[in-house]
Amino acid sequence: MKTKRICMIAIAAALMVVCSWITVPGPVPFTLQTFAIYLTAITLGGKNGLYTMLVYVILGAAGLPVFSGFRAGPGVLAGPTGGYIVGFILIPAIMLVFEKRSKTIKLLSAIAALFICYAFGTVWYAVIYMGSGQSISIAAILIACVIPFILPDLLKIAIAYIIADRISFRQK
Repeated sequence: MKTKRICMIAIAAALMVVCSWITVPGPVPFTLQTFAIYLTAITLGGKNGLYTMLVYVILGAAGLPVFSGFRAGPGVLAGPTGGYIVGFILIPAIMLVFEKRSKTIKLLSAIAALFICYAFGTVWYAVIYMGSGQSISIAAILIACVIPFILPDLLKIAIAYIIADRISFRQK
């Protein structure tokens, strides 16, 4: 990897960390993590976005407090919401497959990647929760972990595309 590329991935990982610490208040508070994922994947490309998310998850797994709420460690990843964090890696990977397509296809791939991340995280949540001997329906998980975040996440995707349209750090 070239030095510039490594530096851009490191800066993007730092942006991801900062965005995970920023909580937007509301009926269901949310962070700016997905905004950072999309801005990174759009501006640096899916491959570098994928590396960025791998760095972010590895840092958190290693114990650095990079996850929302300044949480860290393998316990966070192994917990009920860990699947959504691991699912962050899927977003730029999916976008990578479609990044040479039209703007419409790229946007649709970004939205599809979000819902695949939701699906991955929801299944993970169900497996962990039910594995602890408790019972929960998929509907209850969706109501708690997905539905409140759909509109804010779609808005974050739109803002990331608007900002990315005005800046470009993409490697040639």
